Amino acid sequence: MADRRCRHLVLVLGDQLDAAGPALRDLDPTRDRVWMCEAVEESTHVPSHKARILLFLSAMRHFREALETAGVSVHYRALDAEADPSLAAGLAAAIRVLRPERLILTEPGEHRVLSALQGVAEASAVPLEIRPDAHFICSRTEFDRWAAGRKGLRLEHFYRHLRKREGILMEGPSDAAQPVGGQWNLDQENRKSFGRQGPGMVPEPIGFPSDVITRDLIAVIERRFPDAPGNLERFDWPVTAAQARAALADFIRNRLAAFGPWQDAMWTGEPYLYHARISAALNLKLLDPRTAIDAAISAFEANQAPLASVEGFVRQILGWREYVRGIYWREGPVYLESNALEAHRPLPNFYWTGKTDYACLEASIGQVLEYGYGHHIQRLMVTGLFVLLLGVAPREVHSWYLAMFVDAVEWVEAPNVIGMSQYADGGLLASKPYVATGQYINRMSNYCRHCRYDPKEAVGESACPFTTLYWDFLDRHRDRFANHPRTALQWRNLARLEPERLGAIRRQAEVLRGDLASGGNG
Repeated sequence: MADRRCRHLVLVLGDQLDAAGPALRDLDPTRDRVWMCEAVEESTHVPSHKARILLFLSAMRHFREALETAGVSVHYRALDAEADPSLAAGLAAAIRVLRPERLILTEPGEHRVLSALQGVAEASAVPLEIRPDAHFICSRTEFDRWAAGRKGLRLEHFYRHLRKREGILMEGPSDAAQPVGGQWNLDQENRKSFGRQGPGMVPEPIGFPSDVITRDLIAVIERRFPDAPGNLERFDWPVTAAQARAALADFIRNRLAAFGPWQDAMWTGEPYLYHARISAALNLKLLDPRTAIDAAISAFEANQAPLASVEGFVRQILGWREYVRGIYWREGPVYLESNALEAHRPLPNFYWTGKTDYACLEASIGQVLEYGYGHHIQRLMVTGLFVLLLGVAPREVHSWYLAMFVDAVEWVEAPNVIGMSQYADGGLLASKPYVATGQYINRMSNYCRHCRYDPKEAVGESACPFTTLYWDFLDRHRDRFANHPRTALQWRNLARLEPERLGAIRRQAEVLRGDLASGGNG
C-alpha cells in the first residue's frame, strides 16, 4: 500500500507485542497506520547478545505479519533494509512521509526510549498520546500511591497488598480474607539443593524450531553484528503469542510442581531445571501475566502442584515483577547512577568471554553466552555476587545484564541489578546486601566439585575468590553494616577473625583485584 497521510500513527515497540495493547485498542485500519522500527541503536547501545537481538526482531516480524493478516497497515523499517540507526531517526522519517495527525504510544519500558520519542514528537509538532500499559496488574499511579509516605518500600508489603486487592490465593470473606494455607510466603520450603545425587531426569522444556522469518534474521544478525557476544545455535524461544501460551502450558504441566523446592538450586549442564522459561515472553507482551497466574492457581486447585510451588511462582509475577517496575519508574533515570557502596572497578573481561578457571562463573557465564539465559540464583548469587564482592561499578554491571539476557528490558533488569544484586541504591529495594562465601554456591550446586578452588578457604593458593572477597567486603564495609539488624551476625563473625588472618585476607584480596584489573583469569 502506498504511503499516505494517516489519522493516527500507532507506535509499537519491540517489547509491546500485544494485539490487545492500549495503543491498538481503537485502531481504525482504514485511517490509521502502525509504525515499527528495527533500529540499529537498540542492538548496540549495549553490546547485545545475538540471541537477545534475534528474539526481539523475530517476535517483531511475526507480530507485523499477524497485524497485516488482520488487515492493519504497518509502516515497518527492517534492519536488513538499511534501518535507521535509532528509533528517533526512524520515527522522524515516518512522520515526514505519513504526516500523521496524532501519535499514539503505550508507555515504553525504558526512560531513554520514552525521552527520545517525546523529543521527536515535540520537534515534529505532532501531538503524542501516551497510554498506560494495561499489561501490568498495578499501574504506575497506583504504585506511587502505595509507596507514598512509607519509610521502606519492601516487596513483602507490596505483594500482600496486591494479593488482597486481587483476591489471589486468598480464602474467606472479602473483608477478612486470609492467605490460602495460612501463610503469605512459603520461601522456607523453596530452598532445597539437589545434594550429591543431582536432579536426575528433568523434563526438557518445549522449544520452538526456527521458521523462515527467524532463519532469515539469523543470517542478517550474523552479517550485521558479527562481533556481538553469544551465539544462536541454541535459539528456540517463543516468538509468537501462540508459542508463548504453549511454553506456559508445558511449564504448568511438566515442571511447576517441582519448581518451588528447587528454584534456588543449580547444576552443571542444566540451564533450565524446573524454571518456567516464560519471562522473555512476558516482557515482550506475548503473554499476559494474569494468564500465567491463573494457570498456576488452576493447577493448585486441581491438585497438580503444591501450594509452595504455586505461591513461589505467583510471587515472582504478581509480587516481584510488578514491584521492580514500580521502583524503576518512581525513582527515575537517576536510579541508574546509584552507587551507595562507592564501587568503581571495571567488569572483569571474562564476563564477555566465559573463559575463567572459577568453575561456577565459567558454568554460569558460559551458559549465558550459549543460551542468553540464567535463572535468578545464577544471576544473584553467582554472576552478581562476584562483582558485588569485587566492587565493580554498578553501571557496568547493569549494562552487562541488559546486554546478555534474552528477557532483559530495562524496567525489570535495572532494579534487579542496581538494587537487589549490587545494593547500589543503599537499601531502597533490598533490606541488606546479599553476600556469601563460596560455601553457599557449594551447597546449592555441584560447581565447586569441578573447581580447583576450595570454598572453605580464604587464604592460600587454593582459596576460593568468593570466600576471600566476602571477608574483604565485610571488612571494607564494616562501618556501614556492623549494626544493621539483618547483617549484624555476619559482621560479628568478622570481628572473631584474628588480626593476622584478616591481614592475610586483605592482602590476598588486593592481589586478586589487581590480577583481575590487568585482565587476569580471563
